[in-house]
Amino acid sequence: MTSLRQRTLGLTLLVFGLSVLVIGYISYRYAAQEIEELYDASLSQNARLLEGFLRAPLPEADRDVLLESLARALSEAEGASERADSPLYESHRYESPLVFQLWEGDSLLLRSTAAPTAALNRQPPGYSSLEVENQAWRVYTLSVPETDRRVVVGEREDVRDELIARVALRTLMPDLLGLPLLTALLWWSIGWGLSPLSRMAEQIRNRDPNNLKPLSREPLPLELATIAGALDRLLERVGRLRAREKRFIADATHELRTPLAVLDLHAQNALAADNAEDRGTSLTLLRDGVARATRLVGQLLTLARLDPDVDAPPAARRIDVAFETRETLAKLSPLAAKSGHQLLMNVDPHASWQMDEEPGAIETLIQNLVGNALQHAPSQTTVTVTLKADAKTVTVLIDDQGPGIIESERLRALERFQRAGPGAGAGLGLSIVGRLVTRHSGELSLEDAPDGGLRVRAVLARHAAATPS
Repeated sequence: MTSLRQRTLGLTLLVFGLSVLVIGYISYRYAAQEIEELYDASLSQNARLLEGFLRAPLPEADRDVLLESLARALSEAEGASERADSPLYESHRYESPLVFQLWEGDSLLLRSTAAPTAALNRQPPGYSSLEVENQAWRVYTLSVPETDRRVVVGEREDVRDELIARVALRTLMPDLLGLPLLTALLWWSIGWGLSPLSRMAEQIRNRDPNNLKPLSREPLPLELATIAGALDRLLERVGRLRAREKRFIADATHELRTPLAVLDLHAQNALAADNAEDRGTSLTLLRDGVARATRLVGQLLTLARLDPDVDAPPAARRIDVAFETRETLAKLSPLAAKSGHQLLMNVDPHASWQMDEEPGAIETLIQNLVGNALQHAPSQTTVTVTLKADAKTVTVLIDDQGPGIIESERLRALERFQRAGPGAGAGLGLSIVGRLVTRHSGELSLEDAPDGGLRVRAVLARHAAATPS
């Protein structure tokens, strides 16, 4: 892949080259126009010089001698311009060969050697362009006042155009010759400008994979400071995820060590049993232990999924809370019947129970709250689930007839791994529910149930999409 330095240099040279072409073309046209005007001005100056000779108060014979001498000098200069080794005349590279004709009426009085034999005086006074003897000419015609004489001064268009092109092109040569030097300077300056990026890349490349500390905060350009800030935030998130992973492993190790040891003990007892009755008892205990361990693993995974450090929850979906609650209670009915409990649901059938839910949130919430109630409430008692709704919230109330939790311990009961009483679970159910409620912009509280026992109140925002903690 092309380096950033090469891409920047290529783009810069492309923009510079196009700019030079456009500016060069405009400069060429402007220079050519200005040089054209200078040569035209030279034509008029020479014409007026010849006019001065014609109007000089000299005898006619002396004037003719003077004009012939001028024609001879111009002829010698034209011949010398074609001989580079001529020691007598040194012409300038931008000097344009000048020709003239002097007319009186229709009679040609005098012409320079290089002038065409054909008449150039058929044009009106001033500047004009014409073709004579298959050559294009630029001429200036000047009428001598109070006489019938005319001065015609001209230059060949091809010679003039060649000189104009030579002069104009020489103005562009510095740009063309300076392009390699400019390329080298741009290459160096771009490299110098990108050197902080190279140092940052080297710092990241040589960094220990376990080092999640922020990058070095040496003075950086604004763009790199933004990138460094984004990388620091990424490192911070990675650090939180690694801490979350370590916490999950530590929690799982801590919570599963005892259940697995108990399972191993039941298995050993079953293997060592002398009769079928003892073996059956050990296997029953083993099966119950597997069920508890499975539920613990499920709760640990749910807790990890709901960890506040997780980037974002799944997209919310629209559900009917009453329907979801009824379906979940139907799944829990066998468990309630087995433990000798009765499940009761109170819901207003005419109320609206639509809300935005993180997929599976209501089912998980009901399973954990009702599961806790079944575990703590005495057998042959009722666990009641009541739904209430208003314009903004949906409230879930879970009432049991168990021993309850004293008020001073209720806040601690919402923390993970906080158990209440003998035979309690892993202490994860209320922690999972608390995180679900928080992700739905709600509140979780523990209260006294009207008929004794514990009431868990979960208030969920009806129309708020699920948001991370």
